Amino acid sequence: MPEIAEVARIVHFLRLHLVGKKIASASATDDSNVFGKVGTTGTAVEASLKGKQVVSAGNQGKYFWITLDKPPHLVMHFGMTGWVHIKGEQTAYTNYYKKMKDSELQQWPPKFWKFQIKTHGKPEVEVAFTDARRFGRVRLVDCPGADIRKHSPLKENGPDPVIDTDRFTKEYLCSKMRARHVPVKALLLDQAMISGIGNWVADETLYQAKLHPEQYSDSFSDEEVQRLYECIRYVCQTAVDKLGDSDQFPEHWLFNYRWGKGGKGSTRKLPNGEKLAFITVGGRTSCYAPGVQKKTGQVVPGAKAGLINDESDEEKLPAKKNRKQKIETNGVDGSEPSAKRKKTNRFRKEEQDVKPGLDRSSGRRRSTRRRN
Repeated sequence: MPEIAEVARIVHFLRLHLVGKKIASASATDDSNVFGKVGTTGTAVEASLKGKQVVSAGNQGKYFWITLDKPPHLVMHFGMTGWVHIKGEQTAYTNYYKKMKDSELQQWPPKFWKFQIKTHGKPEVEVAFTDARRFGRVRLVDCPGADIRKHSPLKENGPDPVIDTDRFTKEYLCSKMRARHVPVKALLLDQAMISGIGNWVADETLYQAKLHPEQYSDSFSDEEVQRLYECIRYVCQTAVDKLGDSDQFPEHWLFNYRWGKGGKGSTRKLPNGEKLAFITVGGRTSCYAPGVQKKTGQVVPGAKAGLINDESDEEKLPAKKNRKQKIETNGVDGSEPSAKRKKTNRFRKEEQDVKPGLDRSSGRRRSTRRRN
């Protein structure tokens, strides 16, 4: 799922190529998820865009928008697989385009498009919003452009740690942590508290701050809260400065080594020798370094950790072994797969068919998007 840095990347391209342009034509599909679940339609989006001039583009956490010379304005959320493409520009990452076939690279509008626009003048600009899995949202907000953050859904979201430095302070974070008795990882993911932090940003922040992901938010010392605040600012600002391009992330970041869970030939350790582990509580998974992120207060009861698989840790991963056994014995007589297995294979085939739409970034970000 795109987080604060990926959204900032798209806004960068919108400001560079679309802001100041007048929209000559617009078209949208009649998608009851992307448009309908936020109270609009493809037809209404088309009408709001045609003939309008794009005045500005902005972002707050995982939301972004374009304001027009007349309301209503477009406010968007990528969901899990949404992305914005600009014809002739690589708005995603180099590795993403390397994995595409020539026919896919030349196709316009791109696969899974939900709305597309074309501008007047030279150079002509063509923009398309795509979403393979349809968890993204595109809505119309009827208000003055300057007041867009005072209206739903933006007003219900917490401060952006990069944009709202006047609101997102150490005192703000401390008050939110002291007021709630939840795992700190859960608090970081709560968009009503802080805008833009998703799974990998939260894990990176906690690793840099040397804090255990499942320790309760109200059990940290003032010094630990200060450390967490500084690391939130550092990780988010750095990722945004790099426009979400993980090839430019610092070498010591957890991000560069976190994607090997259970994978063949996966990295088992950080460069400093620390082993990585995954912990699951309440259905949420966190990657962390147990040797660095020590418990200093109350932790969620029943938290279970599993080290990333390597030869010396096989006995510590019974769950993975059980999954393998389940697959091998899924057939009734050991040779013919059950209906459940057939359904799984069919689902995998469907996933392969839509793979180009699942990854709006490079190969490494594809892992990011699937796990967040």
